[in-house]
This record gives sequence, structure tokens and C-alpha cells, in this order.
Amino acid sequence: MAKPLTKNQIIKKLSEQTGVSSKDVKNVLNCLNEMAIKEVKSNGQFRICDLGKLKLRKREARMMRNPQTGKQMKVPAKKVVKFTVAKSVKEKIAK
Repeated sequence: MAKPLTKNQIIKKLSEQTGVSSKDVKNVLNCLNEMAIKEVKSNGQFRICDLGKLKLRKREARMMRNPQTGKQMKVPAKKVVKFTVAKSVKEKIAK
């Protein structure tokens, strides 16, 4: 399996495909990133049409066992972000 694209590689490809400067593409990606963070914090989710959705979930407190010592430990409740891929993307990848 090939390595995933780096941020700079994504910027370069988008710049080449759209004819927009790399600097502008980088600014758009940074703005999209900031917007996603703000929306997930305030609304609990952020959807990118035809790609997927970031959703804030609450993970309950739970007990776990340390595999090295065997000692039981309590893991506190926390918030986690989940990404759900859009159905159209799943279908295109499966083809």
C-alpha cells in the first residue's frame, strides 16, 4: 500500500489541477481546518459535502486493565471526534 499524501503534496496537486496558486490553496485548506474545529466545538459536527462528517462524541468513563501490571485503572470520560465517510464515497471506492 502506498504512503498517504502529505499536506504539501495535496496543496501541490490541488494547485496544479485548479490553476490556483499554492499559497491560495494552502490558505483555503487552513481556513477549512479552522472552520471544522470551530463548528465541531460549537455545533458538535461538521459536514463536508460528498466527503463525510466530523462528529463530536462523548466517551463514558470506564475501567481498563493495564496489560503490563494487570492493575485495574479508571479511564475518565472524554470527548472524541469521529469521522464518518459519505455513502457516495464508499460506493465509489468499492467499485
